[in-house]
Amino acid sequence: MYNLPNILTISRIVVIPAIFLSVYITSMWWAIVAAILFIIASITDYFDGYLARARGETSALGRLLDPIADKLLVTSALVVLLAKPDMVVTKLSFIPVIVILCREILVSGLREFLREVNVGMPVTRLAKWKTGFQMTALSMMLLKGVWFWGGIGEVLLWVAGVLTFITGYQYFQKSLDYICETEKCAKVPAMPKINLPKISKVKKAKENKVVVKKKALAKKSVAKKKVVTKKAK
Repeated sequence: MYNLPNILTISRIVVIPAIFLSVYITSMWWAIVAAILFIIASITDYFDGYLARARGETSALGRLLDPIADKLLVTSALVVLLAKPDMVVTKLSFIPVIVILCREILVSGLREFLREVNVGMPVTRLAKWKTGFQMTALSMMLLKGVWFWGGIGEVLLWVAGVLTFITGYQYFQKSLDYICETEKCAKVPAMPKINLPKISKVKKAKENKVVVKKKALAKKSVAKKKVVTKKAK
């Protein structure tokens, strides 16, 4: 239970108060401390799973706390961005922040629902890219005012917001697919049939004669070509 992977997971929860204190302690040094703690905690997100698999120390506690620790860490950093003044260049950058927060709540609800019905929701490759951009963006933005990486972090935050929306929609679509399989979903109304005008019998007979003549001419031309090739031989 208290193995190294689980300790790394718990450490991500322990550092959250220190990161959140940067809202009240506005000194440059504390901002650096908060950013360093967030970066270290983000790195442990990779190593706890890797060590658990490599050392054969996977546990129910680790599976329970790992997604919770990730969401608490990301949410606390996003709240810091919302609470501290001048953390974003434009207020439009609050849009990806809200998208990420809503997606975390949505996915948590979907996971709980699908777990009850024994349906897995594995992490996709795009979701891993989303996490990478998200953690990098938040690490840079927590250092805003200390060095110039904060502005680049805001750009990466928009990228993370777009990926977050896409992955959230994918998970939501998967839950809808399960619901449609278990319950009778309303069928999409069929396209109305288009009644084409009927061709008169006389016109149809003429068209058939033309087709027969073309086929006969094609057979004659093929026969002539065969005769010519035989004479040439």
